[in-house]
Amino acid sequence: MKKLLMVMLTALLALTALAGCSNNDTPNDTPVEENLSEVQKIIAEAEGMTLEELAKKAIEESNGKTFYGVGNSSRGKTALPLFIDYLKSIDSSYSMDFEWQQPKNNKIFEQLTADGLKETGTFAMTLIQDGNQIESKMVQTGVLDTFIPKEWAEANNTTAADYTGYLPLQTLNKIFEYNCVNPNKTYTNCWDFVAEGEHGLFMDINSEIVGKNFLYMLTKDEYATMLKEAYDKLPADKQAYFKTTIDAVAVDATDLGLGENGKYALAWIKLWVNSYNAVTDDGPICNTLVTKSAVDQFGLLVYSKVRSVEETDEVSVNNIKVAAYQDGYEGMGGYAYCHYLFVTDNSPLPWTACAFIAYMTETVDGFSAWGKDIGGYSSNPVVAAGTEEKFHHSTGESSTVACETTMDKGYDWWTTTGKLVVEDPKYCASVAFTVGSWIEMLDKYTAE
Repeated sequence: MKKLLMVMLTALLALTALAGCSNNDTPNDTPVEENLSEVQKIIAEAEGMTLEELAKKAIEESNGKTFYGVGNSSRGKTALPLFIDYLKSIDSSYSMDFEWQQPKNNKIFEQLTADGLKETGTFAMTLIQDGNQIESKMVQTGVLDTFIPKEWAEANNTTAADYTGYLPLQTLNKIFEYNCVNPNKTYTNCWDFVAEGEHGLFMDINSEIVGKNFLYMLTKDEYATMLKEAYDKLPADKQAYFKTTIDAVAVDATDLGLGENGKYALAWIKLWVNSYNAVTDDGPICNTLVTKSAVDQFGLLVYSKVRSVEETDEVSVNNIKVAAYQDGYEGMGGYAYCHYLFVTDNSPLPWTACAFIAYMTETVDGFSAWGKDIGGYSSNPVVAAGTEEKFHHSTGESSTVACETTMDKGYDWWTTTGKLVVEDPKYCASVAFTVGSWIEMLDKYTAE
């Protein structure tokens, strides 16, 4: 295994060197107007316009036409009628049909790639997750273009020109929750979830890639250090159990070029990958954990699922606890990833796409299709505040039962005190070959 890792790293360094030579041989000129695609030219103009100005452009462009969108979230088809109503409030004669697709099994990248080969595509825009594949398959290849709405940028104290990165509609969290029917079974440290005999419920990392990105992110210095600090808080007997694995992967951490605490990240990853029970979706995980019979079980799942639990004698949100909400809990409370918005580079309705994106990111109504849930946070602080005022997540009123579990502490708490591991697309892409190959060689997969 170590020899194979060295071969992979050598190959990666060689490719990096070649890329560096290529960059030195080619002038690194700033793109000029004539190098932009037609859609990119429209985006450049749109980034200086208000939502109302964009709406008027959209009305002119798409009146009587059909708008096609595609996304990882099905709620685009809920947001689009609201957007159409907004345009009608400006021009009562406006009409637009729409179709929203949600490809399964991560096929969205194949679908967008195929559509990107057309001179004029079918899809006007997309709402998409998995920063790693977005970076490598969509952005670097020119399939998708980033549009930064003017008023969204102003709400975030920046400008479209100064902002770097993709445009997030929202940040979502997946958190550790456990069945609490047995009061003697608790989880007080994130290492408890990979202890001997533990088998968490989790969507398989090869079926939902954001889960694999979570594991990649653990190797980043700040999160590897978080794991090391949580390990240091464990009692001596638990430290001794984990130390065997930590010592075993220490050389691998060095070979992979990780920081001084990288071995703690690899140890946690190895123990997790080789112990979790793969489930097809977060819904079934939640439905299992909230039952009285799921004694001593836990899962890592999207927080919003608890909103729709139907209370019975056997089933209740009171049967579960959020690990990070418990006094004295140490280490990461889960992880976070984004739904990003893009305009397709061959969009048939680019003005309408920009207006729709601005509507979703700049208004409470536009975000409401997602904002009604806990565990999903608008990237616009003004919209985030308006969403909380409308849906009262922090009191649990947005869920069927108000209790500690359903009282969302919010984005700021989760990304600080709650210690979410936050996806960084560029970091994920940078280690997908090295750390990703190491993960694929773990026992769970080599045994199959």
